[in-house]
Order: sequence, then C-alpha cells, then structure tokens
Amino acid sequence: MFAPMYKDGKLRVAILDLYEAEPNQGMRCIRQILDEFAEQNCLELVRDEFDVRLRKEVPDLSYQVYISTGGPGSPIDSEDSEWENIYFDWIGQVENHNKAAKTRDKKNILFICHSFQLACRYFHIAHVTKRKSTAFGVFPIHLNTKGIAEPVFDGLYDPFYAVDSRDYQVVQPDSLRLQDIGGDVLAIEKERPHIPLERAIMAVRFNEHMIGTQFHPEADATGMSMYLQREDKMKMVIAEYGHEKWRSMVDQLNDPDKIKWTYSHVIPNFLELALHHKS
Repeated sequence: MFAPMYKDGKLRVAILDLYEAEPNQGMRCIRQILDEFAEQNCLELVRDEFDVRLRKEVPDLSYQVYISTGGPGSPIDSEDSEWENIYFDWIGQVENHNKAAKTRDKKNILFICHSFQLACRYFHIAHVTKRKSTAFGVFPIHLNTKGIAEPVFDGLYDPFYAVDSRDYQVVQPDSLRLQDIGGDVLAIEKERPHIPLERAIMAVRFNEHMIGTQFHPEADATGMSMYLQREDKMKMVIAEYGHEKWRSMVDQLNDPDKIKWTYSHVIPNFLELALHHKS
C-alpha cells in the first residue's frame, strides 16, 4: 500500500498525449492501467491529459508521475517545430527540478515509443533513423545486464514479449554520452543473424528518474486482439505479412506469459518505483 507515503492518499499522474488526435489503443490502455493500480493500492487517482502536438500543452510540476505516449509520424521531421520545442523545454524543466539539491519530490517520466525516440534525440544518446520496413506485431525483446537489474523490468523473462509498432528505430548508442548523463541501454530487439542490420535499442534509462521504451508496455491482450480482428486491420496485416503472421500474432496475445505478462509488470513497476522515489 502506498497511501501512507502521501498524506492525501492520491496518485497524481499527467499523461502527455502525442497521438495528434489519431484513433489509438494506447490512451485507453494507459488509463486502464492507472485505474487498476490506484484501485489495487487504495489510492485516489488524479489523472490529467495534455495534447502536446495539436494544442501544444505540457503539464506543470505538480504531478508525481508523467507518462508520455506513442504517436504517429516521424520523430525526426518534427525537429524545431513549435510543439517539439515546447516538449523539449518541458523535459529540461523536469531535469532541472530533479537536479535541485533541495528537491525531495522527484518527478518520474516514462517515455513510450514515439516519445522514446524524441527523448533519445533530446538527450543525444543515439541515432534515430527510419527503418527499411515497418515493425508491427508481437516480438521478443532481450534484456542486457543493466536491463536484468532494472527495477521497472522486475519479474520479466529474458526475452520477454511486447507489442512493437514503428517505422523508425534508435541505433548506435553513444556510450560516453550515456555515461555522462547517468544513463544505460536496457534492452535490444531480437537477434536476426540472417539480416545484416544493427539491432535496435528497445529501452533506455536516461537518468535516475526518466526511462523509456521503444515497445508498447501499455498494450493489453484484449484490446490488441480486437484491433487485429477488425476486418480492415486483419486485411492490412495479412496483405503486408501473410496470414500465418496474423494468426501467430493473435495466438501470442492469448499467451499469459507474453503480452499479458508485460502489461501487468512494466508500468505497474514504474509506478511503484516512482511512488517510492521521493528523494
């Protein structure tokens, strides 16, 4: 139970919505996880949402937890756009707040997919490039030594499975820059010996209070299964990847050790860690 740590027994969360008003499952899943976590831990949930790309909204520093979502489009072409500059300024404000010697209420951020790619650009820790083809489906993700020791990934298998949906990737990590900011690469994509391409980075801890994942830890099996079985999406996946791939994705969603396991561990672990990280 976390309520005793906060006198009012509230969990204050800001969701930074980067979906640009496009229909998505991500927002529903994040709201659902937050509702479940608050109920399980007897916390009153205070949840506010901010439209980063269309309304250029960012939250203030009154929240305990910040979750920045995935989203459509290029994480490269937005460079120097008004909304991205506002977003990057906000990350800097959180950094400065956390670095202040007298600050006890540290702010914790989870960057997901598109937000993760932007954060990698902000921190200059790797290259963000366009993939040769779209990655879409349920894939194994491999933890390295740092990832195995990462509290947010506590309880995950190696490899664990997650939903991956992206046209871009983060590659060529700068180890010196990571060391300088107190960061670590935590996970990489599956090994494909027959393909002569570098394995993309799938998770990074940028500093003590900021972590990001290329995959979608919020994806739930029920929602994804419904999404894949919509006639338009089923036709799209089959046309792109074949019927066998579509069937494999649906089957994996129903495996309790795959998507359901990731859903029930990553963001709940992040929330638990954030609530304990007051200093």
